[in-house]
Amino acid sequence: MNLVERLYLPAIFQGMGITLKHFFSRKATVQYPEQKRAVPAVFRGLHVLKRDEIGAERCTACGLCAVACPAEAITMEAGERKAGEEHLYREEKYAVKYEINMLRCIFCGFCEDACPKEAIFLETTFAPASFDRNDFIYGKDRLVEGFIRDEIVPPLTTLPKAIQ
Repeated sequence: MNLVERLYLPAIFQGMGITLKHFFSRKATVQYPEQKRAVPAVFRGLHVLKRDEIGAERCTACGLCAVACPAEAITMEAGERKAGEEHLYREEKYAVKYEINMLRCIFCGFCEDACPKEAIFLETTFAPASFDRNDFIYGKDRLVEGFIRDEIVPPLTTLPKAIQ
């Protein structure tokens, strides 16, 4: 080793060159409240229970989604439709109680794949933050289609250049 190599000067200058190159390049950081991050179309976010064309709930409380869930995050209770509720539920059997514990959910999409009635879907919505654990247990009031979610980010198929 010669004197220059023993002083590690080439390695120091090489490291400084890399640092300066990254210092002046574009940042991939997204300033969250002002800018929303683009999500791909295949992103699996919060669950939604869909309705059919006439507005009736599609879920028939068959329980296949709860069985398919590896995290055991879905619980439901089945009930029978009463006279006069034909416009609310498609079948005679419906989910009286349908809850998803979002703290247990791993957003795998198995519930979506297991549903024979195409009643549950994962949309492109991030789970909101909260300090209370009970806010993460979503019942039918928050899952049924039509619940207003202000944090919905529309899916984008192309990501901005800074993220690629």
